[in-house]
Amino acid sequence: MNVKAVLKAAIGTIALATSLGAHAEWPERPITLVVPWPPGGGVDAAARVAGPMLAKQLGQQVVVVNRPGATGSIGAESVAKAEPDGYTLLWSSLTSHAIYASLYERSTPFDLEKSFTPVSVFGSIPFVIVVNPGVKANSVQELVALAKARPGALTFASSGNGSVQHLAGEMFKRAAGVDLLHVPYKGISPSLLDLVGGQVNMSIESLAATLPHIRNQKLRALAVASPERISLLPDVPTAAEAGLKGYDVSAKLFALAPAGTPASVIDKLDRAFKQVFSDKAVQEPLLAQSIITRYASPAESAKLIHDELATFKTVIREANIRPE
Repeated sequence: MNVKAVLKAAIGTIALATSLGAHAEWPERPITLVVPWPPGGGVDAAARVAGPMLAKQLGQQVVVVNRPGATGSIGAESVAKAEPDGYTLLWSSLTSHAIYASLYERSTPFDLEKSFTPVSVFGSIPFVIVVNPGVKANSVQELVALAKARPGALTFASSGNGSVQHLAGEMFKRAAGVDLLHVPYKGISPSLLDLVGGQVNMSIESLAATLPHIRNQKLRALAVASPERISLLPDVPTAAEAGLKGYDVSAKLFALAPAGTPASVIDKLDRAFKQVFSDKAVQEPLLAQSIITRYASPAESAKLIHDELATFKTVIREANIRPE
């Protein structure tokens, strides 16, 4: 027998066993969740709540690191370029990244579908169709009728051109067959201030931002833009129940690993995410912050990412939205 061939085969077997052993032992050190937004928002809050539970499932410390900037792109790019070993994950808003990638397709420094491996789309913050109480509409049907009677007269607020609120408004216009005037603001706070004050008529805004105003009767909720009613607003119908079939707008939250992360590592993360986001100890505190938890497998998450990108690319193209 050829001695060199035997040695080569033995070395290959040892290398393979070492590789498999390393993957089987993952994780051997702390895991970093990169949140590409400042502390205090919904994405960050979800990481702070779920992180300790993930640590318990994985048997290693989970560290949350905030790397804000460039609408989430700085932190996301750092994960895309990280070692694909499962120790660095992107924890962020799918909706924000999908819109940004659609608006700035040529300059976005990563590809959501090619630069990452999905772990899970694990939750969402539903959006709500709200009007100022001075608007004479107590239902979506009445709002649509009012808009059709006065084309272009009703105004909808957003946090800026190309924002999710802007795209949600454009999607509403198409679903309802109405003409509304878009009024962009520089952020959520000034847009809500004018909406509550009656300077603008309506908005499609996140539950997290609108719930206090709805409870104080400073805004009227006409429908939630989600497939199911939400427990925080049990008497408010879904958009489909209100006559807008297929109208679904939310800020989806997801976790991604760098492309090329071993399948064995993704499998362990998948099992951990399934356990964590099925636990009421995670679901209840996140619901209190208007985050609806869910579990989506890596394969399901890949489809959700693809569909989210396709939806916003279509809306941006058809509405002829240009970045500011």
